[in-house]
Amino acid sequence: MSLNCHLFRALPLAAAVMMAFATHAQAQSLVEMYDAARGYDAGFISAKAQFEANLAKANQTLGGILPNIAMSVSSAKTDFKSQLRSTPNTVAEKDLETRTVSATLVQPIYRPAAWAAYKQGGSLLQQAAAQFEAAEHDLLIRVTQGYFDVLVGEDNLALLNAQRTAVGEQLASAKRNFEVGTATITGVRDAQARFDLTNAQTIAAENDLRIKRLALDLLVGLSDAKPKRLLQINQLIATPKEDVNQWVSQAETTSPAIRQAQLALEVASLEVDKATAGHKPTLDAQMNYVRTENIKGTAISDLQTNVFTPSVGVVLNVPLFAGFTTMYRIKETVALETKARSDLENARRATAQATRSAYFGLVSGLSQVKAYEAAEASSQSALDANKLGYSVGVNINIDVLNSQSQLYQTKRDLAKARYDVLVTNLKLRQAAGTLTPADLQPINALLAP
Repeated sequence: MSLNCHLFRALPLAAAVMMAFATHAQAQSLVEMYDAARGYDAGFISAKAQFEANLAKANQTLGGILPNIAMSVSSAKTDFKSQLRSTPNTVAEKDLETRTVSATLVQPIYRPAAWAAYKQGGSLLQQAAAQFEAAEHDLLIRVTQGYFDVLVGEDNLALLNAQRTAVGEQLASAKRNFEVGTATITGVRDAQARFDLTNAQTIAAENDLRIKRLALDLLVGLSDAKPKRLLQINQLIATPKEDVNQWVSQAETTSPAIRQAQLALEVASLEVDKATAGHKPTLDAQMNYVRTENIKGTAISDLQTNVFTPSVGVVLNVPLFAGFTTMYRIKETVALETKARSDLENARRATAQATRSAYFGLVSGLSQVKAYEAAEASSQSALDANKLGYSVGVNINIDVLNSQSQLYQTKRDLAKARYDVLVTNLKLRQAAGTLTPADLQPINALLAP
């Protein structure tokens, strides 16, 4: 075995990959990429704008219960002509000019529909917050998944390059043994076939890594995003202390999806109240102030006059018949309330299922990491034994090639299992509704400085 192969075997996977992809560009941590994505990702920016729009829409409901004040100013000119019956040929002409200023204040006293809409505003505010929280959770998961997808691609490519080197050395050894007559042509052909296969897999891995890097660049807005490597692999995260039922109970109260569905049901119930209010009367207090200025007098006087007409009163409106509109509106809102109640139940079931899936996926993933670590050690021992057996003529070349393939496949599976554990841990918190940007810090601590 050559010095390069010995060097790769002695180095941890992360260090080997860092050497393979070493460049002058500065690598970014997971937190840095998440911060970049918050200011670039179009989906998240859209969700933020929608959140602000929902806040403004919710506050619009104040208009139904607060005073409404209006003011108007008008000016009119009139060409006045008068003619007496006793002197029909005599026509008196006069130009009149009138200015009017009016102000009206209406204070709702009893408007059931307006009060129901005002209550809806509070639910809409909370619903907007839950929607934005879900968008933040989604961005966290997408950035983390894209980050580790690139690392998986780099690991695959680095391991395939190392495997191709090892298979190439085995091919050269088989050719030498065949030339001196200590091995058959079958060993050479087996090694050549395995080398060609590894070469094809390497080409595919290069393209896969290129696509994953482009996807990460598009997500975080960087031209050449370079994730930092995962170095601390001895202890990734601890097994959850709570059982799955505790996580499900937590999700019932904190999951943004469930909160959105609960608030949607509240909004739908208040919509029924608004529709029912169509049958009820409304009562408003109203104040009017009108000032009319006759600048050039009136039709019967040349004196300039100012007329003030303030008034205060209450206005009662009683609906009598609206062409069955109110009746069918009530039926519509009752049906929508039933739909919202079913949507809430569906959200609870889906969240419970997602929480259980993420929980068991995390527990299983941690067990898989330990199993792959044991398999890696066993595969390395098997490869060493097969190489020793091949050197003394006990094993054939295909045994060594199979052992090499098994070892590198185990290394790839182990690396991916470690990344999957970290992502699944965040998905469990997402399902339970407890995910925050601070949950990225423990992962950041595992990365290369």
